[in-house]
Amino acid sequence: MTEISARGRRAGKGAPSLAARIVELIASGQATSRAELADLLGAAPSTISLAVGQLVERGLVAEEGTRSSTGGRPRKVLRLGSTDEFALAADLGGAHARIGVVLPGGGLSEVTTVPFDITAGPETALCDLADTLDRLAERHGTGRLRGVGLSLPGPVDVVSGTVVLPSRMPGWHSFPVTAWLAERFGVPAAVDNDANCMAVGEAGARPAEHRQTITVKIGSAIGAGVVVDGRLYRGATGAAGDITHIRIDAGADIPCSCGNTGCLETVASGAALVRVLRERGADVSRPEDVVALAMDADPEATRAVRRAGDYLGQVLAANVNFFNPDAVYLGGILSTLEPFVAAVRSQLYESCHPLMTKHLTIERVSLGADAGLAGAGRFALQRALADTLREAGGHTAPGRAPIAAPRNP
Repeated sequence: MTEISARGRRAGKGAPSLAARIVELIASGQATSRAELADLLGAAPSTISLAVGQLVERGLVAEEGTRSSTGGRPRKVLRLGSTDEFALAADLGGAHARIGVVLPGGGLSEVTTVPFDITAGPETALCDLADTLDRLAERHGTGRLRGVGLSLPGPVDVVSGTVVLPSRMPGWHSFPVTAWLAERFGVPAAVDNDANCMAVGEAGARPAEHRQTITVKIGSAIGAGVVVDGRLYRGATGAAGDITHIRIDAGADIPCSCGNTGCLETVASGAALVRVLRERGADVSRPEDVVALAMDADPEATRAVRRAGDYLGQVLAANVNFFNPDAVYLGGILSTLEPFVAAVRSQLYESCHPLMTKHLTIERVSLGADAGLAGAGRFALQRALADTLREAGGHTAPGRAPIAAPRNP
């Protein structure tokens, strides 16, 4: 089968097959008909029709109803098949995990928060989590489980499925999380860092025309996920979006968890705000305490939060000027504070070229605390779909992730 990439460019070595690209475009909501697929892929309608027919026979794609078109016959609407199947997902934190069921269309159900001690080490912590997820799967029908996805608060090598030198996950370095999950549940598994999961989850809930985005998670630490042409961009070594260790003048010689000094994390993260306010006599021990003070209009906390937003905005401005995205989405606990979001927005408008901000959306993530959970589940469903395509003779590009259909097209 001829391999063709988006907008008619011939695919190179390791690029997705035509079948994989068709599935990606349908999953992302960018195409809902054969005519739209032909236009986006630069392929002959007959070629697209043949490929879609094969996918329909395999149950990977379904055709339902019709949609009117300008001239010509009404077009059948394409969607992913097997919509009764689901993935289990968990977004891990230091002391709690948010878990739930993720459906192929991006829907979430039975979302809840459960205790999770990340410092107990991977085997102990994952065993306890797996037992909880088992009960969730049983309520939805274990036979319909397609995959399991985890969002992790640390650097992840998605190829090996391991965590790499995490600063807040003792005992997790090089642990084969993906392999452990796949063996434990008997289905495809996927793991990624929390910022990438949030970026994919949020992109799936946004309008399809927002195809170039930066999603920043600001919690105890800071991370970012980058979406290019509707797909998660990982970079050459999978580290794209790691803005947390960009040096900033305000950081001076403050030591960072990475071993350097003066990183963005040292002045703009939740952990940094805890340190700053404690030095000023405030009774805080975690980012949630900082948020509570700021919500109560505590002057010191409010000033500190605004400065943190300003510092993040300075770093983001350079990225916006370079990348020219459609949107910047802010997530994580600090994004719940209006003074923080306002400071980021103000710095972007002040520091970026007017062309960059003319149509730029700067908002909180619409999925809130569920964005990372939705992304982890989508990664798992995409892994299961990729495995099915490989078994059927197709393949997908390593390290590139399509985004599931948006719920607000």
